[in-house]
Amino acid sequence: MSIRRAGEHAMLVETGSLEVSHRLDALLRADRPCGVVEIVPGPVTVLVTAPGTDPARLRDELSRLLDTASAADAAVAAPAPEVTLPVVYDGADLDDVAALSGLSPGEVVERHTGRELVVGWLGFAPGFAYLTGLDPALHVPRLDTPRTSVPAGAVAVAGPYSAVYPSASPGGWRLLGRSATAVWDVAADPPALLTPGTRVRFLAVGEP
Repeated sequence: MSIRRAGEHAMLVETGSLEVSHRLDALLRADRPCGVVEIVPGPVTVLVTAPGTDPARLRDELSRLLDTASAADAAVAAPAPEVTLPVVYDGADLDDVAALSGLSPGEVVERHTGRELVVGWLGFAPGFAYLTGLDPALHVPRLDTPRTSVPAGAVAVAGPYSAVYPSASPGGWRLLGRSATAVWDVAADPPALLTPGTRVRFLAVGEP
């Protein structure tokens, strides 16, 4: 674990694990150091942007919080939120995922809904949450040729992750279904429904 400068106004905290990243993110948001304007957790890092803040002071504060987040008995500042997302499992790639995994389409749905997933981090597009903890049987490769457009609400898998597309965009993940729940709303606070650490369950439903 280490803390180093990232450009003129930020510090990159290398946490060494997703769990510590989530703990540090929660601590920073619960008691935001003076001058911090942006906190961006990643798989093994947390980027902290604080224009105009004394770098030495910020480094000392981050070091203290990192020690707390790394402790064996560390507790997050608040319980992780839970979200249930209803999904119509009629995706264009459901049958292909079944064939690749050696399962029936119904078994793919059962595996996808049978586990609690956790938001690891956001990336690719605003509100695009990488959901960790996917059943290993559903670890399938991305499409060889990405689609030029995937609709908002598409529920997909790729490698060890699942995701819900927050808005229409190109994409190469394999589509299992669709959810009517908006996971990105610029008028909401926060705009992303699925924030790092959020626990997520998918629920199979018929037509909404």
